[in-house]
Amino acid sequence: MFSKIFSSKTLPSDAKQTLVDSLNRYRSENFPQGILYPDIDPEITLEKGNDIVIKLSLPFPCNSEIQLLTEMLTKEVKQTVRFDVKYNVKPVRRHELLGIKNIIAIASGKGGVGKSTTAVNLAYALIAEGASVGILDADIYGPSVPTLLGLKGAKPSSDDGKLLTPINANGLSAMSLGFLVDEDDATVWRGPMASRAFSQLLNETDWQGIDYLIVDMPPGTGDIQLTLSQQVPVAASVVITTPQDIALADAIKGIAMFEQVKVPVLGIIENMSYHQCENCGHQSHLFGEGGGQRVANKYDTQLLGQLPLDVSIRRDADQGVSPLLTDNTSNISEQYRKIARTIAAQLYLQLDSRSPNTAKLLIED
Repeated sequence: MFSKIFSSKTLPSDAKQTLVDSLNRYRSENFPQGILYPDIDPEITLEKGNDIVIKLSLPFPCNSEIQLLTEMLTKEVKQTVRFDVKYNVKPVRRHELLGIKNIIAIASGKGGVGKSTTAVNLAYALIAEGASVGILDADIYGPSVPTLLGLKGAKPSSDDGKLLTPINANGLSAMSLGFLVDEDDATVWRGPMASRAFSQLLNETDWQGIDYLIVDMPPGTGDIQLTLSQQVPVAASVVITTPQDIALADAIKGIAMFEQVKVPVLGIIENMSYHQCENCGHQSHLFGEGGGQRVANKYDTQLLGQLPLDVSIRRDADQGVSPLLTDNTSNISEQYRKIARTIAAQLYLQLDSRSPNTAKLLIED
């Protein structure tokens, strides 16, 4: 297999074999079968300056992992190793939505658990890992994405008079009803009208070929959630909760709703999981402990991560910036990036072979 993938110029045979052995041996949570999947065929060349360049195409973004692998291989062969990686993200579900490969619904059973903040930061984390990403603010009654992105007052344009061009927020394509109405105006709409507004935002925006669309769902299990699950081929959902019993009870309702309409629940993120003292490092579980893991175990899903109650997250959100933009190597940023890598990998590993699923919910009297 490997006889054809090397430049035959001057790369020493022992260096070649070391690279082959290392690539074959590498395993991680996101690459349980190794980074060289049966359908992944790398090309290894020696460039000017004696840098070894490994070119390969991967099915999901994982820049952080590639960086670790680069450092490991450079140390092993005692020669500079660089990766030239192309991420070839494919749709998990077949659909006819133009410009979007995969839709991920970020949901919660109740408000106040940090869902929107988490959705925005996960979107930026996916970008940091190498993906092209959009975010759709589906909270028609209380859109918060414009504030979280620092884009209050921004207005989308239209190049063709038919599709809206999403607002570019540091590489993130964003759309929200908050861009289309005045900030202080109340959206006093009945459910069907709100659902139509959501459908228009989704279908009448030029998403421009993004790998992932993060949909920041409104809290609860109402009309918008049903519209999304009935009409849109959602690749997966992620449920946000806090460890508090009252939040967990509502998170369970959210999981049950997605199961009923046959939208896969990829996992749970436990937000405000703990507070860590800046001085001594002690962790205090202000809202309880272990709730997210118990719910994940009960519903046969996974706990994707436990995010801290941290003043920097609140401060960044109020200022309309993301920690992924201010310092993407910080501990907080790395936690978001780890969750993002897991989401991207699990979409590929667990859902790639499943058939399309758009379900209708039957409500009986």
